[in-house]
Amino acid sequence: MAQALDIERWNLECEFNNLDHHTDLNGADRLIVRRGQKFTISLYLRSGNYQPGLSSLDCVVETGPQPSEENGTRASFGLSAVIDTSRWSAAVTSPPGNTATLAICSPPDAPIGRYTLTLGQSGRIEFILLFNPWCPGDRVYMDDERSLEEYVLSQDGIIFRGSAKYPVPTPWNFGQFESGILDICLKILDMNPKCLKFPGKDCSKRGIPTYVSRVLSAMVNCNDDKGVLLGRWTNNYDGGVSPLLWRGSVEILRSWDRQDCLPVRYGQCWVFAAVACSVSRALGIPCRVVTNFNSAHDTNSNLVIEQYIDEKGALMKSREMIWNYHCWVENWMTRPDLKSPDFNGWQASDPTPQEKSHGVYCCGPVPVRAIKEGELTFKYDAPFVFAEVNADVDYFMKKADGSQSKVTYTSTVGQKISTKSVGSDAREDITHLYKYPEGSDEERATFEKANHQNKLLQQQEQDQGLHLTIKVGSDIRKGCDFDVFAVVTNNTESQKKCRLVFGSCAMSYNGNVGENCGFKDLLNVELSPGAERRVPLRLNYSKYGGLITEENLIRLAALLLDYSGGQPMLALRNIVLDNPEIKVRILGEPKENRKLAAEITMQNPLPEPLEECCFSIEGANLTGGHVISESLTSSVGPGEDAKVKIYFTPTHSGLRKLVVDFNSKKLCHVKGYRNVIIGK
Repeated sequence: MAQALDIERWNLECEFNNLDHHTDLNGADRLIVRRGQKFTISLYLRSGNYQPGLSSLDCVVETGPQPSEENGTRASFGLSAVIDTSRWSAAVTSPPGNTATLAICSPPDAPIGRYTLTLGQSGRIEFILLFNPWCPGDRVYMDDERSLEEYVLSQDGIIFRGSAKYPVPTPWNFGQFESGILDICLKILDMNPKCLKFPGKDCSKRGIPTYVSRVLSAMVNCNDDKGVLLGRWTNNYDGGVSPLLWRGSVEILRSWDRQDCLPVRYGQCWVFAAVACSVSRALGIPCRVVTNFNSAHDTNSNLVIEQYIDEKGALMKSREMIWNYHCWVENWMTRPDLKSPDFNGWQASDPTPQEKSHGVYCCGPVPVRAIKEGELTFKYDAPFVFAEVNADVDYFMKKADGSQSKVTYTSTVGQKISTKSVGSDAREDITHLYKYPEGSDEERATFEKANHQNKLLQQQEQDQGLHLTIKVGSDIRKGCDFDVFAVVTNNTESQKKCRLVFGSCAMSYNGNVGENCGFKDLLNVELSPGAERRVPLRLNYSKYGGLITEENLIRLAALLLDYSGGQPMLALRNIVLDNPEIKVRILGEPKENRKLAAEITMQNPLPEPLEECCFSIEGANLTGGHVISESLTSSVGPGEDAKVKIYFTPTHSGLRKLVVDFNSKKLCHVKGYRNVIIGK
């Protein structure tokens, strides 16, 4: 008869197990393991010895508030001769004696979350189980070590903003292994409406990465639930802070937790995406932030964005917009629900609340490959994401008498789709993963499958022989006066007489336009055959400085009307004004637990003093999970340097990113960073 092991105490071997399961950056004070991979604990016996084949141990694991074997949230198992990685199993791997090394393994599809393990009559231990992208049996398995380092373990990154012609890298501290963050991520799952209503059913589905990703897409915004962030797309951030103030996800997640799940104010698309990325990586799902430049927001699913301008080329308000850029995340997983391995891999998921999906503000996950192939029936929300990268844009001019006419305009939605490269801060262009080359047979086949009638029926506009474009210089800095140019070319064999309206206005990244920054209306632009004319428009800081938003965006619009007939021609260009460079010098030898100083310098680019200046730094495993700030005691004159020293103590070795932010009354949210290699 088998004799039950009489266990006096145990050692969870957290340091060894967490290192083996790539969870060591969470610390070694508790057991955090990944599914489908064995972990070992040491058992110290009160009496008797372990004897192979004669000793027994009844084990029970449970997760969630209503554990049941039927839902896969409870399992009972005893000792086996060897570990079975396809199910919950346990085996003693040490020789006979008064101590026993117990190996335990979960199946690779077990629900993630907090678990209790009961060891016979001896007591219960607690541990956390996460997705395992290192395990071939897990749906999130990724077979490239450099990609795993980037998309699961890296705690910092780069998010691209700006414009298609000028992508601006913005550093971000994901901080998924900072103290308390994993607990907050699990709390997010527990606070989702499905869990609050049907906790047993919700917990049973937490082994399915598509389900978890969809829950996160809904819970990162707060539109339907007790989600993390409240979005705001105006310049009024009363009751909160500008989205541009955030340097990372840690402060946001901790604020949500401290405020008893009240939403943090405020977020915009890159903030929503970055927080979703932090939570995904914390739970073990490979994730990256993606930026789509010239991103369409199609509200009626006809794949056409209709925009209206007045007779001066000014954009009129519309619910359908072309965002200067839009960010979402991609999560890596297989899609057995779609019955084809072709659609495994990156899945687009968008936590920014734009449109409802099945009654909830969430979007995805949808296979990126399905978007490329025009498979719009695939789950989830394929038509909306397809439109973001493929919709057509039609412009119409509304006249004072109420009539309107079509405007000739050439533009491509979905440009320079970007993410951070693996192992470097360079931009990786992944447009080819979402779209076939423009004009290719494959692109046409995709549009036919997606029933993109506007693209299929679109006829090439008759070339009027006139060409209109906007040119800008290479060095456009905030604080400077500079010229932009409308360039008109006459490719006909006859004299042309035209009216040119050339204007500029402040702009937010989601396409909303503000006040006029400079305007010119030329009633008699005459061009002989083959001639080109460059019309300058001067933009002065004295005018645009008080009008542009914190994002430094100005929209340029040129409208050309040929007096001899034909459609009006429109040229648009969004420009980003450069902020000054922040220079960071590390003083001291960078080593674990050694105090260092960051000497930070930035030159004032404005023709006026900067007042109430403050530098802030933040970095995973560098600043203790906190923001460290240092204010200047005096103003900084034009052309002068703002300079501070900020002290910090790194806690872990490796390549780390120190994110720097500068704020003052007249110049806000200037970002910089320095990569630091911390030695042991």
